[in-house]
Amino acid sequence: MISVESPGFAARLARLALSTYRGPYSDQAARNAINCIADTIAVALAGGKEPCVALLAGAAGVSTSSGDSLVWGTSSKTSALDAALLNATASHALDYDDICAVFGGHHSAPLVAPLLAVVQERKCTGDALLRAYITGVETTVRLSRALNPEHYAKGWHPTSTIGVFGVAAALGCLLGLDESKLATALAIAASMASGIKANFGSMVKPLHVGACARSGLLAARLAQAGYDAGEDAFEDKQGFFEVYNGLGKYVADRAFEERGGVLEIEGSSVGIKQFPCCGSTHAAVTAALELRGERRLREEQIARIEILPNGNRLAHTNKPQPRTALEGKFSVQYVVARALLSGAVRLEHFSEQAIQAPEIRRLLPRIDASPHPDMPLNGAYLWGAEVIVHLTSGEVLSRRLEDLPCRDGNYPMTDDELWEKFQDCAGAALPRANVTPLFEVIHELQTLPDAAAIARLMAA
Repeated sequence: MISVESPGFAARLARLALSTYRGPYSDQAARNAINCIADTIAVALAGGKEPCVALLAGAAGVSTSSGDSLVWGTSSKTSALDAALLNATASHALDYDDICAVFGGHHSAPLVAPLLAVVQERKCTGDALLRAYITGVETTVRLSRALNPEHYAKGWHPTSTIGVFGVAAALGCLLGLDESKLATALAIAASMASGIKANFGSMVKPLHVGACARSGLLAARLAQAGYDAGEDAFEDKQGFFEVYNGLGKYVADRAFEERGGVLEIEGSSVGIKQFPCCGSTHAAVTAALELRGERRLREEQIARIEILPNGNRLAHTNKPQPRTALEGKFSVQYVVARALLSGAVRLEHFSEQAIQAPEIRRLLPRIDASPHPDMPLNGAYLWGAEVIVHLTSGEVLSRRLEDLPCRDGNYPMTDDELWEKFQDCAGAALPRANVTPLFEVIHELQTLPDAAAIARLMAA
């Protein structure tokens, strides 16, 4: 086990995690956390029927004949590790889960599934689960401050490569690890971090999240069982920082900067996705929808479309001819075309039939996407986009948004919008009679005597 006297990064990060878990949290932190947890559960229920989940269960040989942890949206139970793998993969299967712009990834999808898997094995209060979730987000986002933007730009998928440490921290706290064992869990997790952006637009992207959830839980359990790990797993010249980012491309102390007592879950960059597609497309989608709100357009009226996102957003969303529904989620061309022609971007628009719709296929060749010439690649505003529509009449319509990763703290979703999304997603897997009670019990999390009550309402 790593010594509590160690000045190493793992020990410092463990100390931060335990302090967060044991410390106070504000009403705003609780409200944001509960909204994110509810949103994650809903999108996972909708995503559980995706092929990437069923194929994974078969290939991994997941047993559903024993165990205490529910495979969400079914009547099957399995081990906590396998439930974390499947349910976290489902959480990201539709790419509809929440996002944190500072992190450059999805902060809840890796966390909620393993937390709920464990509370079904051992009785935990809702407050304990909530504290563990907040701790996981705090660990994840603070570590990203030390690593980004270089880590993201290098091609790593931060949701999994950084998220695994948040999972290890959250589960370590929930399992009652002391500082030494929690530091060990984080050092173990350093050898489990994986996920590359080259696999965006394929089934492997949600698999990143499932593997991350399982690995973070396994790291916590290994430390609990007595495994050891290198206390300099982060800062060694062959450790996580230099292997994953490179010499001089990280600032470790940023993870521990004083933030005035404000938790990361309260930050304005944490938000919920309004559209079921890659967060890097949301500014462009919103701009297109605003244009559509002013003018109903038919495909034959459009001569050409220019999409000019911040350059950071384009490398993984420049897919001018998406062939599958999954590729459509990462095609800024498709989602802008869909927004302009349909006036909405919903789950139903990511079927094979919707992607291959004749009016969409005719419009796509007229769309060009390129980095915006005056949106900087570094700085405070990295999630902007401009959409310019040239009509056959010669008229030009345009809309520019400086920064919109999702419906974040600067532009939060309303209670009605949150409920509309929840029932749309959860209703895809559960009887309608279960949807409202599930939503209500999640929102009672702070006072819930048994957090496993949430899982019981997710059984089909």
